[in-house]
Amino acid sequence: MPPFSTWLARLPSSVYRAGVRHKSQSTSIPKKLQRVRDHSFDDLMEVEKKVRRALKLQELILSHPGSSLPVSRLDTLARRHHHFSPQESSSFLLRHPHVFHVFEHPVQRVLHVRLTPRALNQLRLESDALSSPLSSAVSRLRRFLLLAAPSYRLRLEHIRLARADLGLPEDFEQSLVLSHPTHFRLLSPSGPDAEPRLKFVEAVHNPDEPFPIAAVELAREREYRALGSDAEDARFAFPIQFPPGFKIGKYYRIAVWKWQRLPYWSPYEDFSSYDLRSLEAQRRMEKRAVASIHEFLSLTVEKRTTLERIANFRQAMGLPKKLKEFLLQHQGIFYISTRGNQGKLHTVFLREAYRKGEILEPNDVYLARKRLRELLLISSKKANFDRMLTSLGRQDDGLQCVPALNRKEFFGDEDAICGGDEEGSGSDSGVENQFIE
Repeated sequence: MPPFSTWLARLPSSVYRAGVRHKSQSTSIPKKLQRVRDHSFDDLMEVEKKVRRALKLQELILSHPGSSLPVSRLDTLARRHHHFSPQESSSFLLRHPHVFHVFEHPVQRVLHVRLTPRALNQLRLESDALSSPLSSAVSRLRRFLLLAAPSYRLRLEHIRLARADLGLPEDFEQSLVLSHPTHFRLLSPSGPDAEPRLKFVEAVHNPDEPFPIAAVELAREREYRALGSDAEDARFAFPIQFPPGFKIGKYYRIAVWKWQRLPYWSPYEDFSSYDLRSLEAQRRMEKRAVASIHEFLSLTVEKRTTLERIANFRQAMGLPKKLKEFLLQHQGIFYISTRGNQGKLHTVFLREAYRKGEILEPNDVYLARKRLRELLLISSKKANFDRMLTSLGRQDDGLQCVPALNRKEFFGDEDAICGGDEEGSGSDSGVENQFIE
């Protein structure tokens, strides 16, 4: 990070106007700041709203024998288990024919639904990405446990809730925890009144083993190499990117500059033996809490998670009670989006990891999940045209499609889908969707 004078010069003129609720000449960062919306993150959460609905319907379809069930039955299950409104699931199927295939059952003569080959291929890619690099998942889970200093243990139930965000396989308790006794230890309660949900996962830590290097420290190292002696102010600084339209005053700029230069303890460091009664120690602990949340988000696959999941690890990681207010103090590092569930869901993003709604350093799991978002964004008006080209034998995803010849090939389990489900060709079914004109 450049020196303070250079950092001030780079700020736009609109930033110099005061935008805090309570103007103060104190050098501490104000706690009550006006939240400024960032449309690049909010638009991404609008798409995620569709993704969550699609995942819930996919789970219901795949849990049914044959991975196919009547549309009326799906609507009933969606209302019962996922609180869908009446006919909401049916209309969602119609709007996204590249993910859900609606067809007439050849025997029952009722409308059934199943996943398209493209959707099945996306699920297969995500499953392979989660299960193949187990060494990466072991390292990620171990670093996550080491954030809970000094015990280095977290509840198994809380880790399971954050499993998808951390990119862990579904059977991580067996494939990661129990299969690597040199890295993890599973602590189960004992006694007749013990609850099985109160299991803890503990990282086996050697005192002589060095702690991992935090992601923000690696970013500082790159900054030092790029700027050299000009990056002296970046020794304890965090990358800051204020949202568009965020207004700060003179004293706020000074407070942020002093906060950036404040030393702090690493999120992996054991601070239990330190004296935390002084004001300086409390400020360092506040900055350490920022570093802990920063590291938590850096370990996630999509560099984001919900505020509620962060709150599950609040006590173990030494985070403050008022998490939302605490994160709003640092809008240049984090962004809280309330889009996606009528304001009931709070998603925390790591700003520096995104640019124009895309992750700067994507991984295999993120790319696999991105394919589902792309399928949901395809217009339903293109479905008939795609199927017409498929029935003519268009080359799609490197596999040649063979036109169907009779009713059995249209509705059979093996020949209905061009190239077959097992091949995962990625093409749509040759069956004409009866709901699309």
